[in-house]
Amino acid sequence: MSIDQESRKPVRPRPRIAITLGDPNGVGPEIVLKCLSDSRLMKFFDPIIVGSAEVLRKHAEVLELPLPELQVVGNVPERITPERLVVVDVTGGKAPAVEFGKITAEGGKLAMESVRSAVQLCLDGKADAMVTAPISKEAISLAGYKDPGHTEFIARLTGTRRYTMMMVSDDLRIGLVTGHIPIWDVPKRVTRQAILETIEIIHDSLIQDFGIDRPKIAVLGLNPHAGDGGVLGREENETIIPALEEARRRGYLVFGPFPADSFFGIGAYRLYDAVVAMYHDQGLIPFKTLAFESGVNYTAGLPIVRTSPDHGTAYNIAGQGKASPGSMRSAIYLAIDIARRRKERQQAEAATSSSAAAS
Repeated sequence: MSIDQESRKPVRPRPRIAITLGDPNGVGPEIVLKCLSDSRLMKFFDPIIVGSAEVLRKHAEVLELPLPELQVVGNVPERITPERLVVVDVTGGKAPAVEFGKITAEGGKLAMESVRSAVQLCLDGKADAMVTAPISKEAISLAGYKDPGHTEFIARLTGTRRYTMMMVSDDLRIGLVTGHIPIWDVPKRVTRQAILETIEIIHDSLIQDFGIDRPKIAVLGLNPHAGDGGVLGREENETIIPALEEARRRGYLVFGPFPADSFFGIGAYRLYDAVVAMYHDQGLIPFKTLAFESGVNYTAGLPIVRTSPDHGTAYNIAGQGKASPGSMRSAIYLAIDIARRRKERQQAEAATSSSAAAS
């Protein structure tokens, strides 16, 4: 193709990414503002801020961060221009006071209603993906929400039963069989069916969202030393190994179960496209140790694209200008990549269907 022909190709519209501000008393608005001032990042997408214009202004003022001219709307306009930052204000002009470092029901409500609005934007096709800034589980509980976190709330809003939290960095992806539950509840939730479902969700996401044709998935044991042949626990022999055998019969490339400590200690995770951990801290402790500044929380299995930074509200440094935007920046980049990949896949499938119908 000549340069002249290439220049005449239609330019793909930039993806629209809905970004929630998270808890107004944490570092969410700060890291969002810092990302918005990154000129390299802003070349790749059109932001739609979801939350409160007043909260955004307050953080910008206190932290002395640049703030573009705001276009405060109830509905997303057809055309978004880089000169004005679109803000979908969910407060009706009644934003809660910003109280840096404090856990409040008002802050929890604003955070969750922002998520609700962003989910709807994605379901309605007005946004191509959503990125959620950190919330406080205690604050949302005070506000009366029963879901333990973002992931479960978004799954319920989208009617998704099968999903998993997947932590993503440049060279490590970890999915969880169980999520936000007490540790004493983990063994009875680690069932053959739960393990198989997690493997299937991660496998499908690696193909659809990450473009990996034949993904290799490592699975960790539950007990120390992966049970040591049954000496340190029966779950490996009775539950995990039979689940892996069934997964292999279904055609999945799964390996394990591996002892979690040595698996990460010797860097074995680099040999696989993803790792399945049995519970929250088994996966997130090594992940955050290896990729805290750039890691991303991705919810696999949803009909929409949702990413988030891999850290919390950081109340202890809120309002001080110390928060690093690295993980939020990575979350936005990943949302852009997955949204584009899904759209390209949909277009390819539509073209194939159209071609088949024509013949």
